[in-house]
Parts: sequence; C-alpha cells; structure tokens
Amino acid sequence: MLMLSTLDALNIHLASNTYLVGHSVTLADIVMICNLYYGFKLIMTKSFTSEFPHVERYFWTVANQPKIKKFLGDFKQAESVPAVQSAKKPAQAKESAKPKAKAEPKKEAPKPKAEAAEEEEAPKPKPKNPLDLLPPSKMILDDWKRLYSNTKSNFREVAIKGFWDMYDPEGYSLWFCDYKYNDENTVSFVTLNKVSGFLQRMDLARKYAFGKMLIIGNEPPYKVKGLWLFRGPEIPKFVMDECYDMELYDWKKADISDEEQKERVNQMIEDHEPFEGEALLDAKCFK
Repeated sequence: MLMLSTLDALNIHLASNTYLVGHSVTLADIVMICNLYYGFKLIMTKSFTSEFPHVERYFWTVANQPKIKKFLGDFKQAESVPAVQSAKKPAQAKESAKPKAKAEPKKEAPKPKAEAAEEEEAPKPKPKNPLDLLPPSKMILDDWKRLYSNTKSNFREVAIKGFWDMYDPEGYSLWFCDYKYNDENTVSFVTLNKVSGFLQRMDLARKYAFGKMLIIGNEPPYKVKGLWLFRGPEIPKFVMDECYDMELYDWKKADISDEEQKERVNQMIEDHEPFEGEALLDAKCFK
C-alpha cells in the first residue's frame, strides 16, 4: 500500500532528523504537516500511527509550533476510522400514476413567548476541570514558579527551602519519570527537540503542574529523566489521556519521607551537576 510505504520511508528519515531538512522548521515541513493533517484528524488513529513513532513525534512537534498551531487550530487525533459508504445508489421507487395530494397540516396557534422561551435549551456551562474541584491547597503554584524564576543566587537556601516551606503533600504530588527508550537518544539535538516537543504538548497542564527535565550524558546514548509536580494525589487523568508522550516514560511517585528521594528532588530542581555521577547535556523547565 502506497501510504504505508511512504510513512515507512518518512519514519526512517526522521529517526535521525528532527525536521525534514536542517535544524528548524522550513517550508518543506509546513507542506508535509498540511499533507499529514487530515490523515491524523480523520483516519490515522493512535494505534495506527504508533507503528511510525518518529512520524508521530515529528507531526506533533511541528503542529504545536505557535504559528502553525494558530493556523491549524485545536484538533484531536482520529479515534476511529469512519465507515466507507457504498458507491451504489439506492434504487428509486417507481412513481405512482397520480400522486395523491397531501392534506395540509393544520397550523397551530403560535405559543406565548414565555412558553417558547422555556422550551429552548439553555446553553450548557463548560464543565470544570476536576482539579479545580479539589479542596483548596496552602501551596500556591504561581508563587512557587515566581520564586523559582526570580532566585538567581543561593538557590538551595532560597528556592529549595522555599519549595519545601510551600509544599502541600495533601494538595500536590511529586513524580519522577524516566524515558523508556534512551538507547534511541543517539543524536543530541534530536534528543533535545524531543524533550522540547514534550514540554510544548504539556501546555494543557500549565495551570496545574511544574516540571524539570534533565538530558544527561557527555556522549550518546543520552538519558532523559524528569521531575514533575502535579495538582492532586495522582497524575491528572486528562494529561495521561491527551499528551501521548506520557506513555513514553516510566512514572514513579516520589516518597518524600525517604531522605534519598527528597535529595533527588532537590538536585533535579536546581540542575545539580554532576547528577547521579554524570554530566548534564541540558536541563529544561516547565513552568
């Protein structure tokens, strides 16, 4: 099948390239995304595109670029393949010799305005995010993000101490993540762009999360590890459902009663180097 062979060839090319040509989005990528757009939107389900992981990563990385996303708008990947309609036209019923004249229905008297208004459906309010319904927390996420961004020196004494002073284990939870396929991280810029694409797609959780992603190692294969702070006791379901990158990582809830795990949290927040005995290639923050 032509589509399968084309996607396979594209997947092989993108295994070692973030974009079609060069190190940034070009006209070639815009044309390619426009060609893939209706496929992802209408017929190419997640179970199908998972067989082409590099195409999948490439599509969402480029589609989520701000200017391209503004053009394409918000959309979801197809969940099922639409049924194919039969090409045969239904046989037309034979016309009767003389069609009977239809009796005109009696016109009903117009209903009073008040009664008609009651029959109109009121617009349904937008459902609230379940996280907005949780009990109030003493931790104000924006206050922590502000402290993190504004601390330029004495990071341990100021930002890390401030984090634990603010942290509310009843209202928030901490999670470690480890990329499942580190052996594929053989090209530094591809690995960095992979992490950047993940953070872009996590934008839906910006109100409820803070994250640090570390790219570790002086030479390939590079390791990708992360620390995430989420509102609520578990990883939010809408994040797991809508951000496909989540399934590319192993997730483990941090136990802050364990001093080793608590120190690991500290080191990941402050980009401590060396981290677990290895140099950092880069560190990225989601806030």
